[in-house]
Amino acid sequence: MTDTARINNEPTPALQGVGVGLRTQHYRDFLNTPATALVPAPAPADWLEVHSENYFGDGGYDLHVLQTLRQDYPLSLHGVGMGLGSAQGYSDVHISRLQRLIERTEPALVSEHLCWGAIAGRHLNDLLPLPLMHSALDLVCQRVDDLQSRLQRQVLIENVSTYLRFAQDDMSEAEFLAALVSRTGCGILLDINNLYVNQHNHGEDALHALRIMAGLPVGAIGEIHLAGHLQTDICLVDDHGSQVADPVWLLFKQATQMLPAGIPVLIEWDTAIPDLPVLLGEAHKARQILATTPRPTSTPAPSQEIAAA
Repeated sequence: MTDTARINNEPTPALQGVGVGLRTQHYRDFLNTPATALVPAPAPADWLEVHSENYFGDGGYDLHVLQTLRQDYPLSLHGVGMGLGSAQGYSDVHISRLQRLIERTEPALVSEHLCWGAIAGRHLNDLLPLPLMHSALDLVCQRVDDLQSRLQRQVLIENVSTYLRFAQDDMSEAEFLAALVSRTGCGILLDINNLYVNQHNHGEDALHALRIMAGLPVGAIGEIHLAGHLQTDICLVDDHGSQVADPVWLLFKQATQMLPAGIPVLIEWDTAIPDLPVLLGEAHKARQILATTPRPTSTPAPSQEIAAA
């Protein structure tokens, strides 16, 4: 287990409220308007999240924008290219670049995905599903321990959407993540849309997964993601290219009933990116749910089943 006594020795501001993913299409909106007066929109973003790899360079306009905006907005760094579960390991260069970005931007949170993405020295540019086996859990625990020790901070690990499950799986993804938290002291980035996509694609029980997450120690879930998905004739595709679907809003409300207050929430939108007010409108919906949903008591509140999309 990572020596958590050596992690986060220096306090960092906690994220609060609802943030949005910063994309290049919205750079000028954020740069040209004070953080407290983004209009027309229901409300400004409380914080920003970026894909870490887009800012690994030692200079350039993207890094300039990020370093400028961090003066007004707390930041979260969300990695999409490390591939913690890749059998041959991940790149030392990648970690070094992430360390450098953390030093430059001082993010409140750093996160990665529960996935693999490289084989035979080639990166496959996708978040590929791990077999949910004890041997894979051992491997990922070693990797997370190593990553947290090198970064000297806790890292959040996100559940992913998948389009297959392995016959050899020993446990559910929620059980896998709960064991990972227990063994490494990492946190969880809980993606509500991914839970719903997997429920639809694999017949899994998203509410059961939420109950497992709700049973983790307070503070284990460090961030929540909300996003849109694409419905095809075969499956749901987690494309982050539309507004959050009604069944996902319902699941988010049910999660809010189960989980402690204060977990920061992010609206993700990565394809067919709309004007900023549309994105901020989604953030406003999330705020309304947070403000009007009863918080949990000592045990998670029972919830109705989720309607099919």
